[in-house]
Amino acid sequence: MSKDKLWGGRFTQPTDKFVEEFTASIQFDKRLYHQDIRGSIAHARMLGKQGIIPLEDVEQIVHGLQRILLQIEAGEFDFSISLEDIHMNIEARLSAAIGEAGKRLHTGRSRNDQVALDIRLYLRDEIVEITTYLDLLIDALLDQAEANLDTLMPGFTHLQTAQPILFAHHLMAYVEMFKRDKARLEDCLKRVNVLPLGAGALAGTTFPIDREYVAEQLGFPAITRNSLDSVSDRDFALEFLADASILMMHLSRFSEELILWSTSAFQFIELSDGFCTGSSIMPQKKNPDVPELVRGKTGRVYGNLLALLTVMKSLPLAYNKDMQEDKEPLFDTIDTVKGSLKIFADMIREMRVNTESMGRAAGQGFSTATDVADYLVRKGLAFRDAHEAVGKAVAYCVENQMDITDLSLAEWQLFSGKINTDIFECITVEASVNARNIPGGTARERVWSEIQNVRAGN
Repeated sequence: MSKDKLWGGRFTQPTDKFVEEFTASIQFDKRLYHQDIRGSIAHARMLGKQGIIPLEDVEQIVHGLQRILLQIEAGEFDFSISLEDIHMNIEARLSAAIGEAGKRLHTGRSRNDQVALDIRLYLRDEIVEITTYLDLLIDALLDQAEANLDTLMPGFTHLQTAQPILFAHHLMAYVEMFKRDKARLEDCLKRVNVLPLGAGALAGTTFPIDREYVAEQLGFPAITRNSLDSVSDRDFALEFLADASILMMHLSRFSEELILWSTSAFQFIELSDGFCTGSSIMPQKKNPDVPELVRGKTGRVYGNLLALLTVMKSLPLAYNKDMQEDKEPLFDTIDTVKGSLKIFADMIREMRVNTESMGRAAGQGFSTATDVADYLVRKGLAFRDAHEAVGKAVAYCVENQMDITDLSLAEWQLFSGKINTDIFECITVEASVNARNIPGGTARERVWSEIQNVRAGN
């Protein structure tokens, strides 16, 4: 019967069985149990401090909630669909265990501000853990970059050979991406880390509660300033999902390159067997399943962001049942991001780099053609004229099936009289890389300096 539910006083008929199952959230929000109990303990202590409920009741409530926490963590707590959600499950068990004192816990609050608190507490904890996983991935990239400071590779634009770079420089580009991801999450945490409890259902409460005391107990540096917004706001969750989507986009781009690099056509890297699978029919296959799956999971995280944006787009103030749909996209994204980061860090750390294949490819595709143009500019030729001269030299090489490193001095001078024997010092891949000795450039000195900067926390 609905009247047997904690909110059932107004109802005279039982909830339809399917409606009960359809509207319940306990199947997924039970993971909030730790945050729900932490919030309830802080709330109970505040009620006692303010003289709203007796201190003896507070003591019973706190001890009862601590026992429930132990039961849940020991797997001895039976969650009930009929009690709808984690909040009602815990409160009902508390009241059954300690009697009248348990029924006083909900004084001065609503499930609306209670769930807003639980989600913020949960997301706060998870963001801290995700940034830790990002640190592990960045460390793995730094280790590989340091180990490959002398590994040359072709840099690409349009997936066509462009200019030679250091493999360490390429890896450090991803370090920059993941540093930005970490900074975005840390900034998001500022909006997450605000206490909504005290908003009640939508208008606050008539009891003389002390919100600042609860905030202090739970480690919130600030409280929300408007009760309507407090229970209606899911911006912080949307911001996290947006940040997570960008993070997964970076992982997906990296995945794509790892997949390409591990092909027989590239042979730049080899992923450890532990991160690959074989074929059921082709015995020679070694498939890069982990980066492929991370690339696929990226779309899933994008979908979660769009799902919650759609849920929120037409909701009037204040709380609406639609907002129950905030948790599954949020939880799924958290799990996906954490799993992807953890496995990526381990995979990168164990990745083997084929320096010979990379080095050979670095010198192919006329990769030092720009260096010849720069050489001519230093000799006094306008850049556009230099560009045209080198373009003609490349066309000559294509026609004669040769590379610019195969050209003789006489052949070079067919395209510009300014070219002398010192041209041969400019067209090696090593010279090309180390000539780009500017902040942010691919020269070994600059890349090493940047590795040290990141390790120092800069």
